[in-house]
Parts: sequence; structure tokens; C-alpha cells
Amino acid sequence: NQVLEMFDHAYSNYMEHAYPADELMPLTCRGRVRGQEPSRGDVDDALGKFSLTLIDTLDTLVVLNKTKEFEEAVKKVIKDVNLDNDIVVSVFETNIRVLGGLLGGHSVAIMLKEKGEYMQWYNGELLHMAKELGHKLLPAFNTTSGLPYPRVNLKFGVRHPEARTGTETDTCTACAGTLILEFAALSRFTGASIFEEYARKALDFIWEKRQRSSNLVGVTINIHTGDWVRKDSGVGAGIDSYYEYLLKAYVLLGDDSFLERFNTHYDAIMRYISQPPLLLDVHIHKPMLNARTWMDSLLAFFPGLQVLKGDIRPAIETHEMLYQVIKKHNFLPEAFTTDFRVHWAQHPLRPEFAESTYFLYKATGDPYYLEVGKTLIENLNKYARVPCGFAAMKDVRTGSHEDRMDSFFLAEMFKYLYLLFADKEDMIFDIEDYIFTTEAHLLPLWLSTTNQTISKKTTTTEYTELDDSNFDWTCPNTQILFPNDPMFAQSIREPLKNVVDKSCPRGISRAEESLGSGPKPPLRARDFMASNPEHLEILKKMGVSLIHLKDGRVQLVQHAVQAASSLDAEDGLRFMQEMIELSSQQQKEQQLPPRAVQIVSHPFFGRVVLTAGPAQFGMDLSKHKAGTRGFVATIKPYNGCSEITNPEAVKEKIALMQRGQCMFAEKARNIQKAGAIGGIVIDDNEGSSSDTAPLFQMAGDGKNTDDITIPMLFLFNKEGNIILDAIREYEAVEVLLSDKAKDRATIFKGKTIPNYIIGSNLEMENMDQKLPENHSHKQDSEEAASESQDVDAVNEEPEEGENSDVTNPDPLSPAGADSDSVSISNQDSSIPGTDETSALEPACTQGDSQPQEQKTEMESNSRVNWDSKVQPMESILADWNEDIEAFEMMEKDEL
Repeated sequence: NQVLEMFDHAYSNYMEHAYPADELMPLTCRGRVRGQEPSRGDVDDALGKFSLTLIDTLDTLVVLNKTKEFEEAVKKVIKDVNLDNDIVVSVFETNIRVLGGLLGGHSVAIMLKEKGEYMQWYNGELLHMAKELGHKLLPAFNTTSGLPYPRVNLKFGVRHPEARTGTETDTCTACAGTLILEFAALSRFTGASIFEEYARKALDFIWEKRQRSSNLVGVTINIHTGDWVRKDSGVGAGIDSYYEYLLKAYVLLGDDSFLERFNTHYDAIMRYISQPPLLLDVHIHKPMLNARTWMDSLLAFFPGLQVLKGDIRPAIETHEMLYQVIKKHNFLPEAFTTDFRVHWAQHPLRPEFAESTYFLYKATGDPYYLEVGKTLIENLNKYARVPCGFAAMKDVRTGSHEDRMDSFFLAEMFKYLYLLFADKEDMIFDIEDYIFTTEAHLLPLWLSTTNQTISKKTTTTEYTELDDSNFDWTCPNTQILFPNDPMFAQSIREPLKNVVDKSCPRGISRAEESLGSGPKPPLRARDFMASNPEHLEILKKMGVSLIHLKDGRVQLVQHAVQAASSLDAEDGLRFMQEMIELSSQQQKEQQLPPRAVQIVSHPFFGRVVLTAGPAQFGMDLSKHKAGTRGFVATIKPYNGCSEITNPEAVKEKIALMQRGQCMFAEKARNIQKAGAIGGIVIDDNEGSSSDTAPLFQMAGDGKNTDDITIPMLFLFNKEGNIILDAIREYEAVEVLLSDKAKDRATIFKGKTIPNYIIGSNLEMENMDQKLPENHSHKQDSEEAASESQDVDAVNEEPEEGENSDVTNPDPLSPAGADSDSVSISNQDSSIPGTDETSALEPACTQGDSQPQEQKTEMESNSRVNWDSKVQPMESILADWNEDIEAFEMMEKDEL
């Protein structure tokens, strides 16, 4: 019932405030129309002015037993939706969301019609629309390889003068390999074989281009040549649904070749990528070499796929690890490190973890997974629910929101959560008669025997010798898999209970793996001492040599070909990368995290959270968990640069002031003298927003600031205007300044307010006022800035591949390095990094090595120089160059 209420809250707000737009913007209570809002880059490629959220939600309505609403929604789609728009869209997103949504809607519509009560008027209209859309996507396949272009113009196709697309050369593996279910279903429903043929050709091509020795595929492929552009491989973003569709294509279409391919890939995944409970990207040509120090949230689907495969133990392990991350951060961050720190802080309400939770519960019947589902529901209501729907999390650390509610939230999240808790009698049809697409759309299993116009090609065995034992446990007998032992799953989960709160799990070192338990583990960067002869001997074995420079510095140079063995060379690369990771992590830790400004008065009641930049002076909100709460007041003069002339209005309140004309610390002293209990500085740069600017950190004035005891926070212009607009509309506006958004039950403890505010379980019927417009916040990067008169000195963390000169106020030297500075260099390519190693615990870097040239220098005078001179490479092995290019691409990776 709670899931139904939450769905109604999201769906009704979309229909009321956004339809016929593609998506709802839940903070500003309006629809997102492409071209009318600032571009979000590739994210907007899903929007095609075809009422995306409504189409994506069609079969969810039937799963949730909302048949009347479904009938009305189908009529709206038939009447209102136009697929012939002059707009460029993603082939992948349009296929899984719109084509899949239309086919899922058609599947349940004909099922309801057969039952005889609803949809008696329905005559295949959704299928006709699906076929029209299918033909609009076909021009994307006009390549010699059969791989589709990543984008297509709905009206003009590709390479047409007016199409504005068709010049791309690359696509992701998932983008080209996640078509077969929808395209084959369209062919089976209509009898037009062309769709299934095109999707099969793309899958065949990817299979042929896999790396033959590892049986892995890369993330990005050239659609014309078939060359791998990005050669890292994992089960997350860019590849995920390719694996999913191979197995599900076998289930839906009954073609053994799909199962053989999936099992071949799965064997490679479990051999190289799976490091229980972690799933770490590797290089397709050197699969023993980890390619990343972090994981992305999209891999959360994989435990569910493992359940479908029948490999339950690793599914339980990875799911439990992900659940521990969620318990630590409330949501799964878009990316997180191997020691479970936040790498990318956003969470756009992704449903993959809920999906895996549902499949694990279906497989095991373990009530533990109902508790997991309950946690997901509570967190959504506590932290993501807003008056106009549910808002994506901009930063899981602060609880701030983004003005975004993707269509997949309605299409998948509520479907999986409802099914998790639903009994058989709660369903009006048998869900076991359908297979879920990657967007959770329902396709009937009877399609496997309908219109089989495609000749099956069992070509898989031409490419690889398959081990029959690899297929023994596909689709296993559940009676064998799950003996009547309620402790089965618990015994697997128990060792992982504290894995996130303690240190990261340590894998077996390459040396231990190859030589048994005899040799010691490889030398770690955090343990390195330049004065230790044993350490120098280990470096030599790894191909790393020390060069003493004339100015007293010591330079580390790595020549992979001079290592004692290929395993030692890998250890050397890992060591070099660890030095960089170590200092990079410490550099980040020296910066303050973002803070939160939470509006707690009527009608917001803590539901709107703004990301605020911290100050290097004043009260440290991280040490005052309750934060500072009070009504806001605008000061006079507004810049706060002289004595406050309206102290009676400011006393015991949080002062609002404008940025500029004097130092931040001076503003703080003036409002503190006037009796303010806190301060918020609002950027005077019109239109500035944390959506487009890095996080701002207010620095002191170079003097002692211990006299400033109140908290000070910084808001960009767009976020500041949300508070100013609220004052204009409601006069008395109360806010909470804290290190992280507080749960509403904590905020209103002991105060009389409606129960639905605390429980977040019912509609906010008493809140008919709309939020002020322009709600948007951001805090993805952690840069510091200080203001002086009209000059901002900004210290930014450099992007990968750039050179930078960073002054560190608190230099740390590596153990045993004395006053020497150490420079690290690798002959193969160039990336920046520092290596101020210290006794501080670094991020876990086990298995993080990346074969890039790494050069970094440490100097005892607190200056770190970033040098990236590439040294001669004649002596480097030819295949090393291939790896370098791939890892350089990975450094620039975006999810």
C-alpha cells in the first residue's frame, strides 16, 4: 500500500504539472521540455517530445492493478503522442524506454482484452505506433558493420542534410547490444522480420569482435571498423545490458547460440572482473590488471542477472556489499571507491538495486530482502520526496536535490518494489508469463513460438571451444539450489556485514596468486621508504629505478621492460599509480565537504535542500550535528561590509547578504556583532548556479579568524534566489544550516505538525502552494575559492591530463624520504599526480594499477610540481602502447 501511495504521488504530479512533456521537474513543479531548459548533454538524448514518462509507465500501471488509469493513459498516448518530431534522440534510450514502453503496453493491453473487462476497444494501436517508431530507428543501422549510430533524428534519420547527426564514429557496447528483445518482439508481434534481423546482426558483430583470449568486450567500439575505442571491461555503465540481453534473448527466443555466448562471457566475468564482493573493471587484453579504483551504480543490476543465471552465492555477496554502501550513504552513489567512499555523489533514483533485491527474494524466499526493500522505501520518502514528486539526489553526502525525476523511476522502481511485497492474489495476471526488458517492460514468453521468421545461426562454436561444464548450472532446479536451510543466504552475507565500515577487503596479490603463499605481498606506496635498501631492491625488480637529481630531489622512473617478469611489471605499475592515488586522496581530504541549507518552515517542512559551499572559518557544522536553525533576515547594507544598520531585524536570526566588496570574514564579523546566529552569502553573479559552477569554499582573510564563532555558508545566485523568493511569498522562512540534510522526524521532534510530514507516507493535501521556481543545486567537484575585494583566487583540482601547480599548506613527506622530494615517472604516457605519502589511511588501492605514464614530484617546501614530460619510448613493447591509449581514455571517463 505504501508503494502504491508513493507511485500515485509521483504519477499524479507528472500528469498534473508536466504532461505532455517528457519528464517532471519535481522541484519547480513543471515539465522538462527539450530546448526550453539548459542542456544536460547526453542525458537529454532520452527526451524526444514524445511524453516519455507516460509511455515508460504504461505497463507499470497494470502491474500495480491500476487498470482504469492504464486505459486512460493508453487513450492519451494514442491521441496525443507524436513520433515524427525533428529532434535527435539516443537510439538506445528510445529503444528501451519508448519502443519497449509501447510494446509492454501492447502486451498487457491484449492480456486485459482477453480477460474481457477492460480494453475491449483496443485494436493494436500501441503496436502500430511501435512499428512506426521501429522504422524511424532503422536508418541508424546504415553502417557496414551493422552496429547502429548512437543517435538518430526521428524525422530525418541519419546523414540527411537536416538530420544533424550521423557523423559519430563510436558507440557503447550496451548501446548496440541492447536491442534484441524489443526488436525481436516487434518482429514477432508484427511478422516484419527486418527488426529482429538488424538487432541480431549487431549482436553477431560484437561477439566476433570480443577479445579472443579473455572473451571480454570493451566499453566503446568504432561502428565502422569494429575497433575497440575504450578497452576497459566491466559489468557497469556502457556494457551492462549487453550481457543481460544475451541471456534474456535465449529465454525469450529460445536460440541456444545466445546462451552459449552469455555463458562464455560469464565465465570470463567471474574469472577476471568478479573479486567478491567487488566487481572491478579490467583491461580486455590484460584482464589480470584492474582498470579502475571505483565502481559505478549501474552494476547493481548484476546480482539479479546472476539469479537468472542460477549463480546465487556471488549474487548474495555483491548485493550485500551494495546494501552496506546504501546503509552508509542512504542511496547508492553514482560511483564509489573500492573502500566505499563517494567517487561521484549523485543518485538519480536508479532502480537497479531494487531489481536485484526483487530477484533475490524470488529466488531465496528470504525475508531479509523484504527488510532491504523497506529500507529503500523509507529512504525514498525521507530524503527524495518533495511536494511535486520525488527529486533525484544531487549529493548523497548532503541530501541536496536535483530538479529531475527520470522516467525509469516510474517504469522500474515502483514495479520492482510492488512485486517484491505483492502476494500472488495481489496480481491480476501471472508475472511469470513475461520477461522483463532492461527497462522492466513486460514481453510475453509466448513470443518464442510466434512468427519465427529468422533462421537460427548457431555460429558461436565457430569462434571458441566451449566447455560443456560451463552450462551445467544455467536455469537450475530451485529445489536443489535452495535446500530447506534458512541460514543459507545468511551464512553468505554475515562476513560482509562490516565490510563497508571497516577497511576494504584485500584481494590476493599477483605474487601470491602465481607462486602460492610463499612470497610477501607487493610493496605498497604507503609503506615505501626511500632510505630502505630492501624497498629499493623491490623497486628494481618491478622495473622502477631511482634517479638523484642535482637539486636534491629523487625521481622514480619505471621501465616496464626492465622488470623481472610481467607480474613484477604489473606490480610496478600498481605501485606508481598508488603513489598518485595516495596524494590525490589526501589532497581531497584537506578540502571541506559541501554543506546543506534546508528550508524547514511551511510549506517546505524540510523537503527542499540546497547545496551550500562551506567556510574555512566559523563554526564547523560537521562537529555540531544539530546544526544551526533560525529564521532568515536580509541585512542592511546588503553587502555586509560595514556596521549592520538593522540589528533588531538580524538578532537571533540567520543573516542573508550579498557577495562582494569585502572579505567573507569581514561580513561574518559584522553580522556576528549584530547578534546573528549564522550567515548565508548569496552570489552576486546573476544566474550563477551550482549546476554549472564548481563548489565554492569561502576562505579567511589571512588573519586569525578564531573570533568568528557562527556558521557561514555560501549559495550560488540560483539557489539563493529560492530562499529570497520564499521570503517574498511566505515572509517568515526558517532554515537549518547543517553538514547534511536532516530527516524530518529529527527536525520536528517534539513539535506538533501533521503526521504525513514525518512519515512521508501520505499525500501532502495541506500543501497547495507551489514551490518557488529555479530549484537546482550542484556539488560534484570539490574546489576551494577565496574572495578578496574583486579578486577570486581559485584552487581547482585539475582534470586528468592537465598540468597544475598546487600549493599545499600542510605538506607531508613520505616515511623515510627526509628532505628529499620524490618524483615519479613512467616511460609509457603522462598523467598528473602528487605523492605526499603520510601516515594517513589512504583509499584502498589494491588492484588499482593503470599502465599510464605517471610523473609526480614531492617537495619539502610545500610546493608540488606536476610534470608530464614524455620520455623516449623506443624500448617499450608494442602492445604496451595499445594499453596506454585505453587507460588515457579511461581517465577521462564519464558515467
